[in-house]
Amino acid sequence: HVQLVESGGGSVEAGGSLRLSCALPELSECTYVMTWHRQPPGKERVFVSRLEVNGNTVYADSVEGRFTISQGNTKNAVFLQMNDLKPEDTAMYYCGAYLHSGGLTCRPNYWGLGTQVTVS
Repeated sequence: HVQLVESGGGSVEAGGSLRLSCALPELSECTYVMTWHRQPPGKERVFVSRLEVNGNTVYADSVEGRFTISQGNTKNAVFLQMNDLKPEDTAMYYCGAYLHSGGLTCRPNYWGLGTQVTVS
């Protein structure tokens, strides 16, 4: 059973940094666009960042200039470096993967179980 694996959440003071990691087990025939979303307490899940297959990056306005998404150590893996964290960044962070290309055995998308980020 293939599953997205997230790690790196935790509690930090305002101004601090955290790095989140996310990876799909190696699926050589499938290529995914990797994303991060977050869900603050009592609110809906919202987009944070996306790494396109061509290397382009997209960010929500609220994190532009503070967060950086980058390619992980394997295919279909990403890091999210979060700097200058603010209390409003407190949320459950979810990694998502959307199928870009691949064979018929490739699932259209995956979601991780989430990792908590708390900024005080």
